Amino acid sequence: MTKLFTRLLIITGLVLGGCTLAPDYIQPQAPVQNAWPQVDGASAGTSEASPAAELNWQSFFADSKLRQVVALALENNRDLRLASLNVERARGLYGIQRAELYPSLDASGRYSKQRFAENTVFGNSQVSESYSVNLGISAWEVDFFGRIRSLKAQALEAFLASEEARRGAQISLVSEVARAYLTLAADLENLQLTRATLATRQQSYEMIQKSYAIGYATELDLRQAQTPLEAARVDVVRFTQLVAQDKNALNLLAGSNVAEQLLPVNLSGVAAPAEISAGLPSEVLLQRPDILAAEHQLKGAYAFLGAARAAFFPRISLTSTLGTASNELSGLFGTGTKTWLFSPSLSLPVFDARTWAANRVSQTDRDIAVAQYEKAIQTAFREIADALAVKDTIDEQIKAQLALTSTTAEAHRLANLRYEHGLDNYLGVLDAERALFTARQSLVTLRLAKVANQVRLFAVLGGGADQPQVTAAAE
Repeated sequence: MTKLFTRLLIITGLVLGGCTLAPDYIQPQAPVQNAWPQVDGASAGTSEASPAAELNWQSFFADSKLRQVVALALENNRDLRLASLNVERARGLYGIQRAELYPSLDASGRYSKQRFAENTVFGNSQVSESYSVNLGISAWEVDFFGRIRSLKAQALEAFLASEEARRGAQISLVSEVARAYLTLAADLENLQLTRATLATRQQSYEMIQKSYAIGYATELDLRQAQTPLEAARVDVVRFTQLVAQDKNALNLLAGSNVAEQLLPVNLSGVAAPAEISAGLPSEVLLQRPDILAAEHQLKGAYAFLGAARAAFFPRISLTSTLGTASNELSGLFGTGTKTWLFSPSLSLPVFDARTWAANRVSQTDRDIAVAQYEKAIQTAFREIADALAVKDTIDEQIKAQLALTSTTAEAHRLANLRYEHGLDNYLGVLDAERALFTARQSLVTLRLAKVANQVRLFAVLGGGADQPQVTAAAE
C-alpha cells in the first residue's frame, strides 16, 4: 500500500508540473498616444507634485471633516460591501477549481455483530462479528494536457479581476463622496448668497415702499422692486431644497446619517485638496484598477482557450480502493482480507461538435477580451485628458469671473448712487443687481468646478484605492 501511494504522489507531482495548451499571453499595445494632449501650450505632465496612484486619499484630502465622511462611507457603503463580497465569492470559486488538481480521499467503515442459536455442530450458541474498512481515491482526472490547470488559471484571473473591480469601486466611492460633499458645500454657499440677496432686496423694497407712500416713488418703482424680491424668495426655497437633497445623497453614499458637525459650512471653508501630477500615459493607464481588471479578464480568456484546446485530447481518470475486512466466528477461526482495486479509465474523443464549437467560441471570447481591454485604455485616456483640459483652463476662467464680479459690483454701486440722487430710475438698479447676483453665483459654480475636477483627476489617475493584497490570499 505504501509503495502504491508513493507512486501515486510521484505521478501527482509530475502531473502538476506539466504543461498546458493555453497560448502564451501577449499584452496588446496601448491604442493611445504617448503624451497627454496640451491646451494652449500647457504641459500636463510636468508637475512636480506626487503621482495620484502613490497618494492615498487621506493625504489627498486636506479637509478633516471630508476625510471623516469618506472613512464613514468606506466602512458602511453597501455598494462597496457588495464588491468585497464578490471578491470573496471569486476567491471561493478559485479554491474549488484549484482543488480539482488533487485526488479526493474517501474513507468508510462498517461493523456488525450477530448471535446465532445453538446448533448441532458446535453444541452451543455462536456469535458472528464482521467489520470492514475502505480507503480509496474517487475518480480523479489526471491532468496530462492541462485542462484543469487552465480552468484553475481562468478562475484565478477572475478572482484577481474581482479584486481590481473592488479597488475601482473604492475609487468611485471616494470620488463620489467628495463630489457630493463639495456640491453640498457649494449649495450651502449659494443658499447663504440668496438669503443675503433676499435681505438686501427686502430693504430696498421697504425703502421704495416708504418713498411711494410719500409720493416720491411711483407705483412702477414699487412693482419693479417687488419683482426681484419675490424672485429671491424663490431662489431661497430652491437652494433650501437642493441642500436637503444633497444631504440625502451624502447620507446614502456614507451608508448612514452624517453627523451635522461633519457637514461643511460653505465651499470657501473647505480646504483644497493636494496637488497631483498626471505622469505619463504609459505609467498611469496600465495601473488603473479598471484596466488591470480588463487585463485579468483577457488573461482568463487565454487560459480558457487552453482548456478548450485540451478538450480535444484524451482524458485519463483513476479510481482506487484499499479495503480490509476481518470476520470471526466464536473465536474458533477467523479470516482477514486486504484488497487493492485500481481502475484507470480512458476517455478518447472521436468527434464532438460541441467541443469544436466551444473551441471557436473561446477564440472569439479572447478577441472580445482584447477589444474590451483596448477600449478600457481609450476610455481612461479620454477621462484623464478631459480632466487635464479643465485643470489647464479653470484658473483663467475663475480669474476672468473674479474680474467680472468686481466690475459688476462697482456698476451696482454706481447705479444705486444715480438712483438715490434722482439721476436714473430704479430699473438701472435692478439690472445691476441681477447681473451682480448672477456673477456671484457663476463664481461659486466655477470654484466648485475647479475643486471637483481636482477630485475627478485624482480618481481617473487611479488614486483613492488601497494597494492590492491578493497574492497571498490567492495562493
